Amino acid sequence: MCILEIKMKGLKYLAALSIPLATAAAIYVKGMSAYTALIYAFVFIPLVEILLKQNPKNDTKESALKMKAAKLYDWLLYINLPVVWGLLIWCLYTIRLGGLEHYEIIGLALSLGVCLGTNGINVAHELGHRKDNRETLVAKALLLPSWYMHFYIEHNWGHHTYAATKEDPATAAYNQSVFSFWYSSVTRQYINAWRIQKKLNVTKGVMWYSVKNDMLWYLLIQLGYLVAVYVVFGYETACFAVAAGSVGFLLLETVNYIEHYDLLREKNAAGRYEVVRAKHSWNSNHVVGRIVLYELTRHSDHHYKAAKKYQTLECLEDAPQMPFGYPTSMVISMVPPLWFALMNKRIPKDMTALYKV
Repeated sequence: MCILEIKMKGLKYLAALSIPLATAAAIYVKGMSAYTALIYAFVFIPLVEILLKQNPKNDTKESALKMKAAKLYDWLLYINLPVVWGLLIWCLYTIRLGGLEHYEIIGLALSLGVCLGTNGINVAHELGHRKDNRETLVAKALLLPSWYMHFYIEHNWGHHTYAATKEDPATAAYNQSVFSFWYSSVTRQYINAWRIQKKLNVTKGVMWYSVKNDMLWYLLIQLGYLVAVYVVFGYETACFAVAAGSVGFLLLETVNYIEHYDLLREKNAAGRYEVVRAKHSWNSNHVVGRIVLYELTRHSDHHYKAAKKYQTLECLEDAPQMPFGYPTSMVISMVPPLWFALMNKRIPKDMTALYKV
């Protein structure tokens, strides 16, 4: 595959910017169109995913190496920083101008929240695994509007260590509803992030109040962001920013919910968990979800090699496949009885026996 073909193939990920485009339409048109991004992500995309065939095909090793080296794929991630922040500021300014009905404000909070979750947190998740400090800085900047900067610590040092175990807040239990999961995961992840930070500080030989305590910095930066919004745009707009950011992180938690729902690792005779394998994450080869989520749906390969770039992730043979794409599955999870009826029968019996609630 030549360089031109590599670049042309990468341009399909421009479709991930369709969600910010839908968000821009919501802000500009307003009225019932304020819900555009929400409807696009969770009505239009699921319908298209049902109609289109799945694509489990993997690239050749030679092509994957060339794609890994192509900077285009990185820039397709970087562009989300000005796009997300630009939409955020535009939306805050629109709220500040006033004159909107309550239903319009709710719609804009939901649409902006969808954008913050997909093109914000999801891109931050990808860049947060990189070694380059500039890329991790972009990741943290994308986490900021959703009040989830601690995700960088908990995800990298917590989730990737304890995924598919009871100790992992981001692994949903058998018959646990997504609404129960939102509370347990959000609270436990934040507490875990502080515990991990404490351990990191002890390893470095510094106190918790040291300038090297990233969790303290995240807290101060996020409070500073809220104060800045309040000073520039006013109290009501600051409340709106909190609401939109909350939609963003709840979107992430819904993804967490469907990714590892009751796929659990066993302990060996020594009391240690087996290594994370392909069978411990739910995957999807539905093409639209793959593109708009930057291949997040090939989640088993991500856990196999966390630093592997999104464009080179593969469909692993042993990875359990969801009957629908991620966007569709997120919608289904909002109806717990339907979700349980769909997914419980797909869980291996040996895993179901490990942990029930």
